[in-house]
Amino acid sequence: MSTDTPAPPSYWYSDSTDDERGARIMEAMRAYRSAEMAMRRRTQESMAMGENELLILRYLARAAAAGATVTPIDLSRHLGVSTASMTALLDRLEKSEHLQRRPHPTDRRKVLVVSTTHADDEIRDTLTAMHARMMQATRGMSEVETVAVTDFLKRMRCAVADLCGVGGTCCPRASTPQPSPLASDAAA
Repeated sequence: MSTDTPAPPSYWYSDSTDDERGARIMEAMRAYRSAEMAMRRRTQESMAMGENELLILRYLARAAAAGATVTPIDLSRHLGVSTASMTALLDRLEKSEHLQRRPHPTDRRKVLVVSTTHADDEIRDTLTAMHARMMQATRGMSEVETVAVTDFLKRMRCAVADLCGVGGTCCPRASTPQPSPLASDAAA
């Protein structure tokens, strides 16, 4: 039995040019995510750590760069884990000499968590070459391209996190990129 109701456009199969472009973008994102997950596994194996331990060290590095202090509660909230789980994670990282717990300078009830020079050196040794390759991939991008990519990634994060607006409209464009000078040159 046949119906005349068209099927909704598929992410992979569609006659729409927009859907075809979207499917190419989604495939490129899928390939990137796969490569990133493989890199994370290699990093975890190299440093003999789990994902949460690496996330803690990254959080501590960013806090140190910003001049901010970090408590176990801050880390627990950041990772969305219980304080008991955080204690176990911090115990492991302290035992491996990747972080230290220190008394808070003005509040005896609090403990501060800081990464060690050993952790900073190990992260730098492990990730510097990869970060350099990633930054090289961004070099040469125009401001228009940068705005387009970052806006797109913000919209995708919004869509994946299910933050789309009421009524089915997805996250709006943060800004409108100007037409590429290359496109106007091609038309001339």
